[in-house]
This record gives sequence, C-alpha cells and structure tokens, in this order.
Amino acid sequence: MGLRLRPVDTTFFDLFAESAQHLVTGAGLLAEMLSEDSDKADVAERMRAAEHAADETTHTLVRKVNSTFVTPFDREDIYALGAGLDDVMDCMDEAVDLILLYDVKAIPAQLSEQVDVLQRCAELTAAAMPRLRSMRSLDDFWIEINRLENAGDRNHRQILAHLFSGAFKTIEVLKLKDIVESLEGAIDAFEKVANTVEQIAVKES
Repeated sequence: MGLRLRPVDTTFFDLFAESAQHLVTGAGLLAEMLSEDSDKADVAERMRAAEHAADETTHTLVRKVNSTFVTPFDREDIYALGAGLDDVMDCMDEAVDLILLYDVKAIPAQLSEQVDVLQRCAELTAAAMPRLRSMRSLDDFWIEINRLENAGDRNHRQILAHLFSGAFKTIEVLKLKDIVESLEGAIDAFEKVANTVEQIAVKES
C-alpha cells in the first residue's frame, strides 16, 4: 500500500457520526409512533424537528466538501455516504408523517418488527461511523446490515401477504401499504449506506 497523506481535520468524521446519531433518534421516534398510547401529533412534530436537524448536518457536510481542498477520502464517496444517511431519515420521517396524516388507528404488529430492524440498523451505523477514521473493523458492520436487510425483506413480504389476506378494509390496505413501503425504503437505504462504507474501505485499504 502506498503512502497516503490524510488531512488532520476530523470534521467529516464528526459530521458522519452526527448524522448517524440523528438516525438513532429517528428510529426511536418511529418506534414511539407505533405505540398505541403515543401522542402521535407530538411524536410527528418531534420527528420533523429531528429530520430538520439531520438536513442541517447534511448541508454542513456538503458545504465542508465544497470548501475543502484535501478530503479524507473521495469526494463522490463523501457525497454518497451523506446522501445515504439523509435518505434513511427521510424515509423514517415519511412513515411517521403518513401514520399521522392517514389517522391510522390500528397498526399490524408485524410493522413493529420492521421498526426493530431499523433501530438495530441505526445503532450499528452510529457505532460504525467513528471507525471511518481508521477504516478498521468495519466489515462486521456491512455484513450485519446486509443480514438485517434480508430479514427486513422477508418481513416486508409477510406484511404484504397479511395486508392482502382479506383481513383489512380496502382503504386500510392502501394506507398501511404506503407506510410499509416507507419502512422498507428506510431499510434499503441503510443497506446502501453499508455498501458505500464497504466501497470506501476497499478503496482505502
């Protein structure tokens, strides 16, 4: 491996870690939203605030890339990772917003399993982002995220089968399916984050 000169500035790594912490917050609010006794309007308001904070972190990251001559790794990878983290938050925010807007009263228990997957993905991502500084011990991150994404895909298919089983009214199927797709989108976005981290690690090895 040739000599690589890295900048001393750790701002990029701090911003990635900050973005990942926003996802932990978002996943927690999503879990709270699914609770029967939650104040859904209050949770949705807090989610909007969390999503706004996540957007601010992403914008700060982009401005930092645009104003920095030497970056810790390729600019396109920084953009891709920042966008991927932002996509996860957007999907979770969408799911919370839909539950409120659609005034969903009864949420199938299987959706909680998807939120459990999202919470675990968020925790793993938050733990992995600080390790970007050294590019060490990251393979367990993308391997586990990929495993969780596969589990999420299985859950997704089972949820859809349940929705179309005849146990729900047509209008409820339409409402719930939108929410289910938002959850699936968030899980898929986590996999894209993991894949981006893997690509960065391979390039930097």
